Amino acid sequence: MKKFIKSAGKMLGFSVVLMLLCSFCYPLALTGVSQLTMKEKANGSLVDKEGNLVSDAGDAVGSALIGQDFTEDYYFKPRVSSVNYNTYTEEEKENGDYAGVSSGSFNYGNSNPDLKKRMEEDLEEFLSSHPGVKKEDIPSDLFTASGSGLDPHISPKAAKIQVAAVAEHSGLSREEIGKIVEKNTGHKVLGIFGEERVNVLKCNLDIAEAMGILDEE
Repeated sequence: MKKFIKSAGKMLGFSVVLMLLCSFCYPLALTGVSQLTMKEKANGSLVDKEGNLVSDAGDAVGSALIGQDFTEDYYFKPRVSSVNYNTYTEEEKENGDYAGVSSGSFNYGNSNPDLKKRMEEDLEEFLSSHPGVKKEDIPSDLFTASGSGLDPHISPKAAKIQVAAVAEHSGLSREEIGKIVEKNTGHKVLGIFGEERVNVLKCNLDIAEAMGILDEE
């Protein structure tokens, strides 16, 4: 009996030590190091209206890691979002379409008729607002949602195909818009890992600045 109690005491003590190390010491150390070395990134990569990373949420207009919905014609359009980028009207909330802040995808199968209907509607809307663009030239990421529904990036091809429309409605030249896209394009790590991607929020902030919209706020 004494041997059992002694063994049980050791196991209990070992469990308590592990709980303190894994549940308190390690998270606190990790949080402390991240706040000292990369505070802005640790706090969610918040971005102010100039596109700079900030640690104060009061100065932020969004996050470089979370997509937003842009409806103005002079802005780049993001990917399709099954959660509407958590943007809802009062009418949608009253009708019960609002289920709270969330993330996720449509999770439609390839044979699902709702998927076909949704993509056809999005395709027609895109073509009507981007005259001159051929259906077969539109990249797939403009009509497919990411796993989270909050993807902040589009492919360089998806950005390039929108340049003409964005330039026309913003009053900026295609060259200016092209430079904005190039500035906010993330490249492959070491030239081989990952994919090139364009941050929609940062592009649109640069467009707003170039148009003088930020000066009016």
